[in-house]
Formats: sequence, C-alpha cells, structure tokens
Amino acid sequence: MPINSFLYPGAKVTLGYDVDNSCRFDDGSSAYMHKTPGSAGDQQKFTFSFWIKRCGITTGTAMTIFDTEADDDNQFKIRFNDNGTLTVESKVSDHNDSLVTNQLFRDPSAWSNFVIAFDTTQGTASNRVKIYHNGTQITSFGTENYPAEDLNTLANAANKLYVGTSAQTDAYCDMYIAEFCLVDGSQLAATSFGEFDEDSPTIWKPINVSGLTFGTNGFYLDFEDSSNLGNDKNGGTDLTEVNLAATDQTTDTPTNSFAIANPILHGGTTATLSEGNCKLTIGTSWKHGIPTIGVSSGKWIMEQKIGSMGEYFAGVIDSYEINSWGASGSSYAGQKTLSIGYYSSGTKYIADSASSYGASYTTNDIIGTAIDLDAGTPTITFYKNGSSQGTENLPTSSNSTGLWFFMPSLYNGTLELNFGNPPYANSSDAADENGYGAFEYAPPSGYLALCTKNLGSDGG
Repeated sequence: MPINSFLYPGAKVTLGYDVDNSCRFDDGSSAYMHKTPGSAGDQQKFTFSFWIKRCGITTGTAMTIFDTEADDDNQFKIRFNDNGTLTVESKVSDHNDSLVTNQLFRDPSAWSNFVIAFDTTQGTASNRVKIYHNGTQITSFGTENYPAEDLNTLANAANKLYVGTSAQTDAYCDMYIAEFCLVDGSQLAATSFGEFDEDSPTIWKPINVSGLTFGTNGFYLDFEDSSNLGNDKNGGTDLTEVNLAATDQTTDTPTNSFAIANPILHGGTTATLSEGNCKLTIGTSWKHGIPTIGVSSGKWIMEQKIGSMGEYFAGVIDSYEINSWGASGSSYAGQKTLSIGYYSSGTKYIADSASSYGASYTTNDIIGTAIDLDAGTPTITFYKNGSSQGTENLPTSSNSTGLWFFMPSLYNGTLELNFGNPPYANSSDAADENGYGAFEYAPPSGYLALCTKNLGSDGG
C-alpha cells in the first residue's frame, strides 16, 4: 500500500469546541479503569459515546472498551474483535444478542467517535440498538441479533464495570480514549455528542457534552485531571485507575491529533510499539518509528529519548523510498538515497555513506530532529540535549515526492518518541510557538509539533 494512503494534510476543519485531553491505554502495561455502582440504573435505556484513536491493530488481538458481568451467562460488553470489526454484545440468561459490524476499524492515524444507543422498550427490533460511527448510523452487520422487547440488559446493573479491558482483565485496549460517556436513562442520537463541520460536512467533530443528564449510573470521563484520570466530571463516583500514570494523560485528542508511530510502517513483527505508539522496542535487526503524518512544507520538530542498549539513528526519509522498499522493510535513517540519518556514534549517513557530523550520544540523551521545508533548499538540523550539531541540506533526486517523514531508527534496544506527546515525564515541558506539544527542549523559532492544528495553520 503506498504511503500516500496514510494521513496526509487535507481539508481545513472549523473547530468550535476543543477537547483538551485523552487517556493513553497501553495493553502492554495492562492499563484499565473500574468501579462498582451502588445500585442498578436503567437497564433498558442508555447510551455510550467515546472517541478513540487505535494504536495496536495486530490481527488476532481483541480489545474490550467496556465490560460488565454478573457471571458467564449474564454480560454486557463493547469490543473490537481480532479482525477489526466492532461487537456490541448483550447476554442475559445465556441468550446472546449481538451486533457485529461488517465495517473494519483499523486506522491508526485518525480519531473516531462511536455512539451506541439502547432502548429495549422499542417495538421495532432494529430501533432497540443503534450504533453510529462518526455521526453516521451503521446498518451493515455480519451478525445482527437484537435484544427482546423490554429486556433488562446487564448494562447499568449493580455489577463491577470495566473501561479498557474485559471483566477477566484480558483483551486490554491499545489506544487513546477521549470523552467517554455513559448516559443512563436515555437513548440518544449521535448529535448529542458531535456535529458535522460546517465547512467540511463529511468531517465529524465533538461538541460539549457537559450539559447532558447522565442519570443514576452514568459518568463522563474527560481525563483532564492527570492525578485522577478516572474522575467522573459529572460528579459521580470516580473510576479506579489500574496501571495508569500521570504521563498517560495526553493532549492528543479528536480536536488536535498528534503524530504517532505508524504500526503498519514500523518494520515488521519483530518491532514492538507501546505507550500509544510512542515507544519502540526492537531485537537484533534495524527497525523504525515512521509516524502517521508526513509533511511537504513548513518547519517541524520531534525529539527521541535514547533507551537501553542498542544502536540508534535520528533522521528523515522521503515517501518515495518507503514506497520503494515496502512497509515492513528493515531499514534505518540514512540508508536510502532520499534519507538522512544522525547515528549514535556521531556520524551522518546519506545513501548508506557515512561522514563526520556531530557528537556521539547514548542512553537517556534526547535527540531533536528539526526540518525546514520552506527554505529555498530544505534543511535538517539535529540537536543533542538541546545543542545544535549543525545544519545540513536534505538529499535530493528526481525521484523525490517532497513528502518527508521523520524516521527514528533502532537496533536492539528501546527508543521513546516525542512528536509532542511524550511517553515519559519531561523535566521542562516546552510548547512550540503555537502552544502545542511538550518537549524537553524549547523548539527553535518557527518549528512546530507534528499535529493537525499546526498542519491546518502552517501548511504541511
């Protein structure tokens, strides 16, 4: 699949409401939340809404968004299946009512909104469960079994509920989640949670939900308190966090999506991505963390924190080279003609040819990569712990597409990637001049974090 099929700067979106934070759920950390309601709510009428950006999309891995169970025969759950379809399952007295979409949800570059609305008092079966994706109702299902009229589901029962995993605490989520709502007592339409953009009417965007009536067991997770990510903004009992830390609060949201390492382009199955696709773990081969966003204009910066053992490159690559070698190829920055890399020994690589460049670097050093695509001749500058190692011209050839991607690269070790939302705690969070991103070292003047708000305002 050509690289241009991934996220590329597109239509400008008018955003009237900003979502400030999301929560990074990492399956490798077994992260989730839970609480037990004090009493039952409305088990016939209720609505879920949540925004997600998927990270892991490996075939064979299921991920549970919400689950509550009394026992094996009485359950209610929402999950992504191992093939990328979505299941909404209500099981009562071992009678299973499930909707399984035909549509696949496997895009790691974009945020999606799901609204799941129940009213089992409806006379028409298909009206008892409505599922919306980005404002449009889903009507095509591989499995389509609706609950009986007036059925009391297990949702809103007085059983322990889980967000981010199953009741068996497996099938953990690997994704960012924002604006998680459970409305107890009403079957709501998608328009209670979002709206289509007035200038780009196919783009669905969030609206302020704080005025909704959430009911007895309803809750609203906005993830704005990093010390209490399970805080119910509606004022109810908070959810208890398990294996979640303050660094799992991010500003990667449906109204400002940041680049993350693309799981399709990280170099194959021997590469492991974690922490919201911002941490790369590699064995004895060269792999990379090419992000979900490429740029063809503007000034952009990222940082990478050097982890354990290993050999490292910071660098960039033209999309021509990615399309030529294939998504899962073993490669490193500077190996190809239209690529340049700063190796951990201090040398510079272009077309796999090394030359003297800057200082060597090692564990816990932070390497900045800054590209200026607006200069007459596009340039790149590497930084070691905030200190410039010198500016170089980007390589050129007639094959260049002009679409450049950061290419942090690693052999046998770990590497943490910061496109503006670091998976680690900085000692000093420095934003770019537009106020976005959290970097260890202040970005040079005019250089920006790789996020959609910056793409909209400064090209890309």
